[in-house]
Amino acid sequence: MKTVYRKISLPANIDTVFELLTNLKTLQYIASPFASFKPISNEQEIKWEEGHSFSFKFSLFGFIPFGKHLINVIDFKKTGIYTKESNTYVPIWNHRIKLIDKGDGTTGYSDEVEIEAGWKTFIVWCWANCFYTHRQKKWIKLLKKRP
Repeated sequence: MKTVYRKISLPANIDTVFELLTNLKTLQYIASPFASFKPISNEQEIKWEEGHSFSFKFSLFGFIPFGKHLINVIDFKKTGIYTKESNTYVPIWNHRIKLIDKGDGTTGYSDEVEIEAGWKTFIVWCWANCFYTHRQKKWIKLLKKRP
C-alpha cells in the first residue's frame, strides 16, 4: 500500500469549500481532464451522505475506460470527508479530505489517499500524485471564478 498526501490553503472560507464539496459537479470539474466520473444510475442529483454508496463509469483522461468506480461515503462533515473507494483495477483507494478553518477567510485543505493495486500500486500512486496536485490547482481556479 502507498499513500499520496497533498495540502494547500484555499482562498475561501470553510463554508464555501464544504458547500462545493457537496456537489458532484465540483468533483467532475476538479478531476477533469485527468479523470471523469459519470454516474451509472439515472440520478441527476447525488447527495453525498454517510452510509451511502455511488457507482460511476470512470475514465482516465476523459476517454480511456477504466471500469466501474465505487465510492462508499464513511464520514461527511464540514471538518472532513472520508471515503472508501475502489474500481475495477484499483481495489483500495481510501480518500480522506481534511478541512481546517484558518479564521482569516481561507481554508486549510488536504487530500490523503491510501492506494493498493497489487503490482500496479506504484504506477497508480505516480498517477495519483499528479492527479491530486492537479485537483488542488483546479480548486484554486474554481474558487477564483466565484463572486
